[in-house]
Amino acid sequence: MAPRMEQNPITGVKEPYFAKRDRLSRIMTGSMAIVIMLCVVMIFLVSVIMYRGIVSVVMYHMGNAILMTQAGNIANISSTLVNLALILLMSQVYTSLAEKLTRWEMHRTQTLHEDAFTFKVFIFQFVNFYSSPFYVAFFKGRFVGYPGQYGTLLGLRNEECGPGGCLIELAQQLFIIMVGKQIISNVQEFIIPKLKAWRQKRKLARVRGAQISQEPPRWEEDYELIECEGLFEEYLEMVLQFGFITIFVAAFPLAPLFALLNNWVEIRLDAQKFVCEYRRPVAYRAQNIGVWFFILEVLAQTSVIVNAFLIAFTSDFLPRLLYQYEHDSQLQGYVNFTLAYSPPRYLATGNHTLCRYKAFRDANGNYTLFYWKLLAVRLGFIIAFEHVVFFFLRLIDWLVPDVPGSLELKIKRERYLAKQALADNQEVLLTQAAFHPAA
Repeated sequence: MAPRMEQNPITGVKEPYFAKRDRLSRIMTGSMAIVIMLCVVMIFLVSVIMYRGIVSVVMYHMGNAILMTQAGNIANISSTLVNLALILLMSQVYTSLAEKLTRWEMHRTQTLHEDAFTFKVFIFQFVNFYSSPFYVAFFKGRFVGYPGQYGTLLGLRNEECGPGGCLIELAQQLFIIMVGKQIISNVQEFIIPKLKAWRQKRKLARVRGAQISQEPPRWEEDYELIECEGLFEEYLEMVLQFGFITIFVAAFPLAPLFALLNNWVEIRLDAQKFVCEYRRPVAYRAQNIGVWFFILEVLAQTSVIVNAFLIAFTSDFLPRLLYQYEHDSQLQGYVNFTLAYSPPRYLATGNHTLCRYKAFRDANGNYTLFYWKLLAVRLGFIIAFEHVVFFFLRLIDWLVPDVPGSLELKIKRERYLAKQALADNQEVLLTQAAFHPAA
């Protein structure tokens, strides 16, 4: 597909050539397509938020006591299921789009092509899978306002967290998205290869219909299996699962357990798929796992910062700690302390009664001194937490070498022997040249 041939300055051999400037322009165009798809994901996220608000309002006004008390839970669970369906749909659409964009960019080597494709798909899948949990963890309930000054989005009041806080809703959402994706992926990995194999057998049966029926040799049966599609989907599934069990582990501590159970099932399903359904793949050498290692490192470092923010801003750990330090060590009166009174001007306008809401505000709706102290404690906790965790990460990385000492000695020994053999060979050649000079 390259437009012309150019001489390689290293090998001196002519090879297909595609100008770097043209490739850069195509990469920029492909990046704009990625941005557009990410905007579509954000639009779907806003739609799910509005759906959740509308469903909760409709449930509350139906008059049924059970529906009124469970309106928030029903809205949260149903919206998360809708969100999961949209996530899986967009994943299929974008993966095919990313593959076409990467081919169009005309990368020079297979490694560059695979790295570009992997990076595109992961960036989209990261936003696709984690945007909703990030919203619940860090944005939901932050811009509600107070009585008389409520914040709105497209005419609807901004969402508030339930009485148990946003951490409970985040755990529910993570459970549905993570476990739901695992179940659907495992069902697909079990059914789709069998459907493809059944379709291929029917196609071959039609071709062999007019031939003499006889038992084909074993190697022909193996060749007639489905062609292996590579390990990209396996890597992507494991990396996304790694994100779920590290980034939001403070909100959903059972995530590693569900990941362990899923991996136990996944191993057996993959064994069935690769041994019985797929043709044996052709092995080829690789230096490492490519861009996946960089992605895993970024996820690990991101998870430290995200968990620090989760503990500081989403949980009640620091507010309780500060209240124990300043007011009462037994947390007597803590719930009453976290509730503010509606401002007098709110009572003066319309037919409103005195109400209380969860916030550290005074009678006029302004933040109290306790709020600013708590903000300082939260920021200090984030800095201390991530420094301590990163210190231990670096310490473990330094204490546990990438290459064991015994193996490193053997590698050095092999290099020494190779150099020694090369030196001995050169000495023999020089000796032969001295005794047999050229005519």
